[in-house]
Amino acid sequence: MKNPAQLAFNAVLLIAVAVLYFLHFNQRPAAVAAAAPVAATEEAAPAADTTAAASPAEAAPAAEQTPAVAAAPAGPAPAAGAIVYVESAKLLDGYQGMKDARRSFEGKAKGWERQNQALVSSFRTAVEQYQKTAAGLTPEQRAAAEQQLQQKQQQGAAEQQKIQQQAQEAEGKLTQTVLTSVNKKVEAYGKAHGYKMILIAAPSGTIAYGEKALDVTTPVLAYLNSEYRKK
Repeated sequence: MKNPAQLAFNAVLLIAVAVLYFLHFNQRPAAVAAAAPVAATEEAAPAADTTAAASPAEAAPAAEQTPAVAAAPAGPAPAAGAIVYVESAKLLDGYQGMKDARRSFEGKAKGWERQNQALVSSFRTAVEQYQKTAAGLTPEQRAAAEQQLQQKQQQGAAEQQKIQQQAQEAEGKLTQTVLTSVNKKVEAYGKAHGYKMILIAAPSGTIAYGEKALDVTTPVLAYLNSEYRKK
């Protein structure tokens, strides 16, 4: 670090990194939810539509919940023994458990943003203070002050990296908990309806084509939300 201009540049860089981190934290869960696969089931047995397995614990606390999506498909339900599929993006976007998990994560992201802003503000204040007093300092004093600022910048960068890692771990845990719950419920639904297998139609193109009559996304989503509300 050689001069105030360099210090100012580093301050701007730190601010930019903070903003990028927050945008990453705040937006990523939606992308993960849209792309994450749900486990398929290969078991069979008869029966109901909105009854079932014990409710697993969700990642986020229950908040305001939206009504379940109507369970009735466009046509008759596929017969027992059929191989059916669900659209993962539609299923997870409509699942109340995922909505609550996203809401919980967004709340945490605001806390991480505040931490980032505090780091940025502290470093920027230190740089501005140095710039005001630099002209009256001896070369030795300027060198010492710049060394302190450099250390402060490095500490701030390390703290930001820690926050980013914390956010990534929290996001992964939150998403995995929801997906594990969804997988269990989809498995229970498949068994209850005697389906041989439930496949996943994902945006990545896991299923290139499937007859619409075999799409059970709507009734499965209604079942998931019904089970979620029981917890």
